[in-house]
Amino acid sequence: MTGVRILVIDDELAIRRFLKISLEAEGHTYIEAGTGQDGLVAAATQRPDIVILDLGLPDMDGSVVLNRLREWSSVPVIVLTVKDSETDKVALLDAGADDYLTKPFGVPELLARIGVALRHKQSAVAEPVLRTADLQIDFTDRTVSIRGEIVRLTATEYELLRILAQHAGKVVTQRQLLKEIWGPQAVDQSQYLRVYIAQLRKKLERDPSSPDLIITEPGVGYRLRLADEK
Repeated sequence: MTGVRILVIDDELAIRRFLKISLEAEGHTYIEAGTGQDGLVAAATQRPDIVILDLGLPDMDGSVVLNRLREWSSVPVIVLTVKDSETDKVALLDAGADDYLTKPFGVPELLARIGVALRHKQSAVAEPVLRTADLQIDFTDRTVSIRGEIVRLTATEYELLRILAQHAGKVVTQRQLLKEIWGPQAVDQSQYLRVYIAQLRKKLERDPSSPDLIITEPGVGYRLRLADEK
C-alpha cells in the first residue's frame, strides 16, 4: 500500500511533523491542515484518499469537521482522540468515522488502520459477490456459502450479515444495526443482536466460541473481518 494521498488535520505541529516523516517514509503523499476550516478546504481541493482527523482543533470540534465532511464526501476518516470511553467511540462511528485511534498511538498501528479503511472503501464498491476468508455472499441471489457449502440463513440473519458485509472491515455500531434491521424503536434492544450474532456464528464460524469472522468490538458493535486483515 503506497502512493496514498493522506490528509492530516491536527493543530499540534509536533504530531504533524511526526506523521509527515512516518507517512512519507512509507511512500505516501502527505497533506496537512492545522485547523478544521483549513482541513475542510484541503479535503475539497486536494481530494485525499483518506483523512486523519484530530478531535481537539482550535477553531471547531473535530466532530463538526466530520459532520460537514460527510455532507458531501465518503472519504475514509480515522479519528484521533484522547477519549477512550465506549460512548465516545460509538458516537464517532455513528457520525461517519471509519475508525478511531486513541492517543498515544504507534505508527504500525496507524498504518494498519489506514490499510483496513482503504480496503473497506474498495469492498464498499457495489459488487455482486463478496468473498472474505471462508465466506462468500452472492447478493444477486441472496445466497451464502462457507468453505464452498451453501448455508441456510433466516431473513433476519441474512439481513444482519448483509449489513456487516457492506461495511466489511469496519465496525458497525449496535445502534446502527438495530435501527436498520428492527427500526428506530429498537435501538436500545441489544439482546436482539446478541441472539442473532450467536446464531450467525454457529452457522459460519469454525469455532463459534472463538470467532474469527464476525468480531465483537466490546461496547461498540461488530465487524466482519476482511480476508487479509490481521
